[in-house]
Amino acid sequence: MKKILIINGPNLNLLGKREPEIYGSQTFEDYFNELKTAFSAIELHYFQSNTEGFLLDKIHEVGFTFDGIIFNPGAYTHTSIALRDAIAAITTPVIEVHISNTAAREAFRHQSYTAPKCVGSIIGLGLKGYRLAIEWFL
Repeated sequence: MKKILIINGPNLNLLGKREPEIYGSQTFEDYFNELKTAFSAIELHYFQSNTEGFLLDKIHEVGFTFDGIIFNPGAYTHTSIALRDAIAAITTPVIEVHISNTAAREAFRHQSYTAPKCVGSIIGLGLKGYRLAIEWFL
C-alpha cells in the first residue's frame, strides 16, 4: 500500500476562514476526509504546522520511507532555504502545491525556493491540486 503525506505550512490551518475569495470556504480537514474516501486504497496522512522547524522535522521523519510528499509550504515557499535543503536531502519525491496562483499575486510570491527540488508543482487550481498530486503518485 502506498504511503503519501500531505504537509501544509503556515496559515493553512485557517482554510475555510482565511480570505475565502482566494482560498475558498472549505476547511482542509473536511477536504482531507474527502481525499481519504476517494483514495481508500492508499495510506494517506496529513500534517500541518505554522512552525518551520516542525515542517523540517516531518520531512526528515518520512523522507526515506514514504512513497510521496505533497507539500504546500505556504509563505515559507518564498523564504526558506532550510526547507529547500530538506527536500534536496531526502529520497521521497515531493510535489509542491499552491491553492492560489502565486504568479498572479504579489511579486514576492513569484519565486519559490522549494520548487526546484520538487519533482513538480501544481499551482492555482484550488484544493484540486492536492487530488492531482495524489493521482500523479499513483
